[in-house]
Amino acid sequence: MKHVVVISYSDLARDPRVNRQIRFLVDRYRVTAIGLRDPGVPGVQFVPVEFRAKSLGGKARSAVEFAAGRFDSYYWRQHHANHTRETLRRLDPDLVIANDIDTLPAALSAKPRARVIFDAHEYAPREFEDSVTFRLFFRRYREYLCRTYIPRVDGMMTVCESIAEAYERDTGVRPVVVFNAPDYEELEPVVRGSEDRTIRLVHHGGAHPSRKLENMIEMMRHLDGRFRLDFLLVPGPGGYLDALKRRAAGDERIRFLEPVPMRELPRFLNAYDVGVYILPPNSFNARFALPNKLFEYIQARLAVAVSPSPEMARVVREAGCGVVSRDFTAEAMAEALRSLDREQIEAYKRRSHEAARELSAERSRTTLLELVDRVLVH
Repeated sequence: MKHVVVISYSDLARDPRVNRQIRFLVDRYRVTAIGLRDPGVPGVQFVPVEFRAKSLGGKARSAVEFAAGRFDSYYWRQHHANHTRETLRRLDPDLVIANDIDTLPAALSAKPRARVIFDAHEYAPREFEDSVTFRLFFRRYREYLCRTYIPRVDGMMTVCESIAEAYERDTGVRPVVVFNAPDYEELEPVVRGSEDRTIRLVHHGGAHPSRKLENMIEMMRHLDGRFRLDFLLVPGPGGYLDALKRRAAGDERIRFLEPVPMRELPRFLNAYDVGVYILPPNSFNARFALPNKLFEYIQARLAVAVSPSPEMARVVREAGCGVVSRDFTAEAMAEALRSLDREQIEAYKRRSHEAARELSAERSRTTLLELVDRVLVH
């Protein structure tokens, strides 16, 4: 069997996209995973990547190199990059799949013996552009890594068409699109009687301030007593989740539940009516987001309500499984939700059911394995 190494500087057990990638590959190839935590996939060898804090002198040297634009020198001063390079030398793989731009130079050190596929996930040069620190210090670095290293890959993936077009424009490399879609689940839409007037809304994901989740709390102020909203949030930075809870205090229609493991989400969400997401377009990646949660809502056979983010709106409209608000405000989403009655919600659930297999990981698995086969053959 060909030996494939998957690299991601993330928790491989909780990173949905990378964990699926590993599971797709393990039936056909010998797979080794390099990352922060074992993916927990039977038959996969795991090598933890070593991160080490720099000394004051090392930080000073790196700062000088960074400021001077000596980005390759800055990159290779990072212990984890060298550790990854040495691990690849020892493993001697046939193929390396590098997830996110920070792994790519290290992955390319395995050439020419190994082929390299780059999974960019999102658009790296503008990933955190809502941060002043990122814009001032790191955007130029990310642009350099993309411009220098992406043209050397043998294949490339990303999450949606808009980001694929941006990479092709910037680097000349056209990625294939692999959706962040979960496994197909044998579920049916929950059908409620016309006498049940309660509309059960749900939102799950990470509690990150840039996502402005308080907009969904504000949305509830514009909705009548039929509506209930449950949050299932993984805590993020800076006490943001606690701030959201304080903001929602006093509204008994809003609950904060414990997050559910990613493999269990669709079955848990199946009990709800509408999956909701308002995502302000405060960065390039936010504007063109096509996240896990959208596909998990569909897999759960829910109606979907999203803000007019182009990629999410496209999926919802093509599948006919929900509503798109007229703008990104809480008021606009409340207006879209108020337009729904029980009959419309059940119809949208049926459309999610019809689209569930096409918009599941089965499609992503086929795209990934076709790319891997093509790269290994050529």
